[in-house]
Amino acid sequence: MKGLIQRVRHARVDVNGESVGAIDRGLLLLLGVEARDDRDSADKLLHKVLHYRVFGDEQGRMNLNVQQAGGGLLVVSQFTLVAETARGLRPSFSRGATPRQAEELYDYLVERARAQFAPVACGVFAADMQVSLLNDGPVTFLLET
Repeated sequence: MKGLIQRVRHARVDVNGESVGAIDRGLLLLLGVEARDDRDSADKLLHKVLHYRVFGDEQGRMNLNVQQAGGGLLVVSQFTLVAETARGLRPSFSRGATPRQAEELYDYLVERARAQFAPVACGVFAADMQVSLLNDGPVTFLLET
């Protein structure tokens, strides 16, 4: 499972011109699910996301996680994160989960995030989404399980 996190000042996701999820300061999580992933992978990635220290403390050092910083979490599914890109000029998605498996794990991760943390917003699985954000830093990390 891959999660691209971006520290944001604000972020939102729209579907068909309507906002379906938005946060102010916090983390945008773009989530890619691979065929080998399971609930344990989702739990491990969520733990990393919620505890990864990317927010500045009083000295400006990245010592605070999103919870300590009082931020939100916006979760957006993005299957292109699991693309194989080492060879050729066209991505291969052979490592990706089936749509059913990916949606199940995406829903599971969002449910677990909401049980452990607030506020949590999300996109719409498999929808054509437009994501807008103001990356703070910029600060972006690729987390993997």
